[in-house]
Amino acid sequence: MIKYNWVLLIAVMSFSTACVSKKKFMDMQTQMEGKLSTADAILVDCREDFTSFKATNDKEKEELKRNLSQAQNNGVLLEQQNQNLKDQIADLKSQRDKQLTQVGDLTVLSKSANDNIKQTLSQLEKKDKYIQLLQAARSKADSINLALAVNLKSVLKDGIEDKDVEIKVDKTVVFINLSDKMLYQSGSANLTPRAKEVLGKIAQIIATRPDLEVMVEGYTDNVPIKTTGIEDNWDLSVKRATSVVRMLQKTYNVDPNKLIAAGRGEYNTLASNSTAEGRAMNRRTRIIIMPKLNQFYDLLNPTALPQ
Repeated sequence: MIKYNWVLLIAVMSFSTACVSKKKFMDMQTQMEGKLSTADAILVDCREDFTSFKATNDKEKEELKRNLSQAQNNGVLLEQQNQNLKDQIADLKSQRDKQLTQVGDLTVLSKSANDNIKQTLSQLEKKDKYIQLLQAARSKADSINLALAVNLKSVLKDGIEDKDVEIKVDKTVVFINLSDKMLYQSGSANLTPRAKEVLGKIAQIIATRPDLEVMVEGYTDNVPIKTTGIEDNWDLSVKRATSVVRMLQKTYNVDPNKLIAAGRGEYNTLASNSTAEGRAMNRRTRIIIMPKLNQFYDLLNPTALPQ
């Protein structure tokens, strides 16, 4: 009887132990499932962060490629201009050498003839220096304008759609084309809060170049204006350009001596006014950043050549 009781006791203890182990196992399984669920959520977040980072990186890479391509094109243009100037210099030197040969063939030269030859040679040397000066000035201007355009694209890229802003370098100036819907309230010259933000960024770049002038040009489409206080599209374009100039001066302290306001009305179109898309393109404001005119006059003055 005693032996039977011990067997029964051992069986009960074994059954109890087995039940406790199964409960612990279920708890552990629940914990593991919770951790796996958390890990899956973390993995999804990592994938989304990676996708966002890759998209941003790809966009920046394309922008750098476009800047590099533009710089390379400018480099090719400079090389062509440089070669043209070299050809002109070579031609002038060839003319000088021919004159020297002709002089060497003469047996008798009067003092007057000698003086004339010296004067001619001196003029040729001055021309050589002048051509070199022009070449250096043009190369410097192109480099400055390219750097200016890159800086403008950098400060204007955040939060602004590409279709609202266009920046390009053309010869000796930098153009910034701004859409009217971003700058003005509809049918008026009143600036929007967004305009203040954009013009503030442009003013930062202008402030770094005190040797430049800034021309603001207003453009419209050909739809007749019917707003009180505005006579026609000429009037609207001038008022819009003036509003931009006033904000640059009064809000951002840009020197008014370097500011120019101009209205172009419905003319000088970029596209046909027969479509809504074309009219939207034509309604724009163009900011032109350019060297001051007196700098060009100084450059063209032979007496200003370095000795």
